[in-house]
Amino acid sequence: MSQSHILDGIKVLDFTQFLAGPAATRLMAEMGAEIVKIEEPTIGDNSRHFPFKAEDGRSGYYVQQNRGKKSLAIDLKSPRGKDIIRQMIPHFDVLVENFSAGVIARLGFSWEEVKKLNPKIIMCSISTFGQEGPLAHLPGFDYIAQAYSGVSAMIGPADGPPSLVGLAIGDTSTGVHAATAIGYSLFHRERTGKGQYLDISLLDTYFHHHEVNVQDYSASKGQSLPRRLGTHHNVAAPVGMFKGRERYFFIVALTHQWPGFCDAINKPELQQDPRFSDPAIRIENRFELAKIIEQWMAEQVSDDAVQKILEQARIPVAPILEVEEAMAHPHLIQRETVRTISDRSIGDFQAPGMPLRFSEFPGHLPLVAPYLGEQNTEVLSEYLSLSSEEISELEKMGVLGSEPTPE
Repeated sequence: MSQSHILDGIKVLDFTQFLAGPAATRLMAEMGAEIVKIEEPTIGDNSRHFPFKAEDGRSGYYVQQNRGKKSLAIDLKSPRGKDIIRQMIPHFDVLVENFSAGVIARLGFSWEEVKKLNPKIIMCSISTFGQEGPLAHLPGFDYIAQAYSGVSAMIGPADGPPSLVGLAIGDTSTGVHAATAIGYSLFHRERTGKGQYLDISLLDTYFHHHEVNVQDYSASKGQSLPRRLGTHHNVAAPVGMFKGRERYFFIVALTHQWPGFCDAINKPELQQDPRFSDPAIRIENRFELAKIIEQWMAEQVSDDAVQKILEQARIPVAPILEVEEAMAHPHLIQRETVRTISDRSIGDFQAPGMPLRFSEFPGHLPLVAPYLGEQNTEVLSEYLSLSSEEISELEKMGVLGSEPTPE
């Protein structure tokens, strides 16, 4: 039997909303898993109300994160809703939730209860601070974990305040970490037959991104204090943002690239200049070096010429692109790093593509985002064999909810 993708046949019960949890299950949907998304029956996932919004209120944010999922809009606080979920759990391989710590247990679906219903299930809880620890009881979002992790302190001008990052690095990367843990847990279950519980937090994920700061501070016994870098790195030079005629470029010339860089900018004498001849001294004088480089850039006929010269010398260089420029870049388009997707209400629009590439599954699955409660009947008839009359009665009781679905 041929597979549609690498996770074909894996069934996921998805209690997530906003971004970190949906990012994990979105990757799994792209890989062929069946995702049944549990939503509140009147307003659904709160991200349904985030911009961009079409004239009928359809959210592009929601569509991007929930393509390929099935929506079951059910009241988890009602006894009947809880009973339906209990009956469904034995049919699934994975359960993912990203409520605040303790909420899923108060709803009656703690790991202890879930594993009684299905000992082979993989249950993954995603939260800001994790399921235990002094901060676990607090609510939070991406930027809250970023602040506690010491990451926010590393972003912004060296002599100014921390800066807001204009994208959800923590939420998205936590989703990737969660999907990774789920995948390995499924592999472990394949070998042992055992399910397990996963505790994935944004704070843990953010702190994991410190590639230099933590070890440098600790190993130096506090002599090296990690601080905001501004536009130029403090461990190598030239490494940072350099102003061209009209745009900024990021340039990296490490020790082994320094001679070639000096030749490329037609300043071989910098190699013997006592201010720059040694890597450590270059770091101390990086701002003075930056002025020399920017002066050379200003003397070139264009920014494109600067980029071409450095690329031909095999010096890593990149223009600082605005979002719309990146979306239009031929490389991103050819690799489908940015993809055009289609929604029944919004129509065609661009969104980030699937970052994972598999030689055995080179294409894309035809995924669409669900309307609220769109698959109520499909899911409940398939998994619990409920009749249309029973489902209709649940809708009348308010246990199930839905919104109009376009033809």
